[in-house]
Amino acid sequence: MFDSRNLRSGKSKYLFGLILLSFISVICAAFSMTGSDNFDFARREVLLRKIGHELLLQSGDMRSRVLPVKKIAENEYQISFEHELTFQTDSLVNTTQRLLANAPLAEDYVVNVLNCGNSSIAYGYAISKNKKDDIVACIGRAQPKACYLINIRFKATGINTAKNGYLLGSLPFLAFVGFIFLRSVKPRKIIPEEQHTDMFTLGKVLFDAKNRKLIMNGKTIDLTGTETRLLLIFAKSPNETIERSRLQKEIWEDEGVIVGRSLDMFISKLRKKLEFDPNINIVVIRGKGYKLEITTQSV
Repeated sequence: MFDSRNLRSGKSKYLFGLILLSFISVICAAFSMTGSDNFDFARREVLLRKIGHELLLQSGDMRSRVLPVKKIAENEYQISFEHELTFQTDSLVNTTQRLLANAPLAEDYVVNVLNCGNSSIAYGYAISKNKKDDIVACIGRAQPKACYLINIRFKATGINTAKNGYLLGSLPFLAFVGFIFLRSVKPRKIIPEEQHTDMFTLGKVLFDAKNRKLIMNGKTIDLTGTETRLLLIFAKSPNETIERSRLQKEIWEDEGVIVGRSLDMFISKLRKKLEFDPNINIVVIRGKGYKLEITTQSV
């Protein structure tokens, strides 16, 4: 009888300790999430200010200031400027997409450009994580010089709601999972991460876009950022003509405006780095653009 009571008491203490440990873990995780989220939001505000800075440069203004970014609503921010400016619609779209591409908590957003005087919408578009849901119109049009406000509204992440639900609802579940885990001696199998998501096979050449390298027969050739972006466009559409204007536009997004024959220079450099495989060549399609031509050797 005494041993039975001691056994029940031991189990009770064990379960109580497990629940207490789980509760402490949940609290620590919640505070950790809060700190991380605050940092991500702060980083996003810095990127918004950089968007304003680049628009001023594109407008030819190298002196006036981008005013402090305002948070005008939950998940909505406003970029304003010290002086009037002009902008190209496609430049604004490309700039926001490039700077917010890898930003945390910024996968889906709507941009509205307002006239300062009457708050009427001068231009607007929507970007989605699922690219087919993007809404972008009136590309290639220049907006007149005026006072503009740029409002960017991000899709709500539901972080706070999820965090509260996590604290209130997950405690019993975590206690149960912890109990089962401690009773089990089998380690959890770690699922390996997917690899080589940025690898392309071009003839005998392995193109590592992530690490900016060409690999063939153990030989490695380094690529510059511009060369990598160019080759990535070709690698995604081998043996297809890529328009010159498209190549210039996509390089402009990260490198600035390409003038004159700069694109031809990059193409020439790529050709030289690919020349050790005679089955690969970047050919000129007169009047249209370029093509990454990959021929297959007959057996």
